[in-house]
Amino acid sequence: MTNPKLEVLTPQNSQLIFIDHQPQMAFGVQSIDRQTLKNNTVGLAKAARIFNVPTIITTVETESFSGHTYPELLDVFPGQKLLERTSMNSWDDQKVRDALAANGRKKVIVSGLWTEVCNNTFALSAMLEGGYEIYMVADASGGTSKDAHDYAMQRMIQAGVVPMTWQQVLLEWQRDWAHRETYDAVIKLVQEHSGAYGMGVDYAYTMVHKAPERAQGAHEVIAPVPAR
Repeated sequence: MTNPKLEVLTPQNSQLIFIDHQPQMAFGVQSIDRQTLKNNTVGLAKAARIFNVPTIITTVETESFSGHTYPELLDVFPGQKLLERTSMNSWDDQKVRDALAANGRKKVIVSGLWTEVCNNTFALSAMLEGGYEIYMVADASGGTSKDAHDYAMQRMIQAGVVPMTWQQVLLEWQRDWAHRETYDAVIKLVQEHSGAYGMGVDYAYTMVHKAPERAQGAHEVIAPVPAR
């Protein structure tokens, strides 16, 4: 029998779930810089929008403890229904299970807070009880300490979860630069969210391909005065 985890992720075979990207949960994250975490999470969300990948957003105790989902994440999916719950484990909520089933895809990509609690319990339960394959986006998730995140990742990997990064997900979905229908949007996303990779794209476009500079308004470059 073919191992389904050998299949590359595609926009047609995967779905995405964001778990509890809320400020109070982010306050407790110590495993990754919180601004980097938000950047990676929003980058992953924009990737899903580019490729029209079904996406679920869950929240926990919004009014009483956790606060509202990052506005930058909500802006990517205007009008998205948020699945509010009380359980630490999203799998325990029938609304979440129904949404996963309705999307009809067994490969579930996960980004959430915290790695050692909500991500871990969801992943183990969804594999055991739902027969899903779980792809955990490590750099779009965070734990209350580096050990908490790392050991939770190790536990999930031992159970069969596939570890990934958000950019890996993006580029598996793109797969071929000849896919012109998504090329421009992917390049723009890389420039906005991929750090050194995006800077490299900017450099190649302007210095190698002589494309116009990506800047607001006109900027005059004043040449240095030759030394005397």
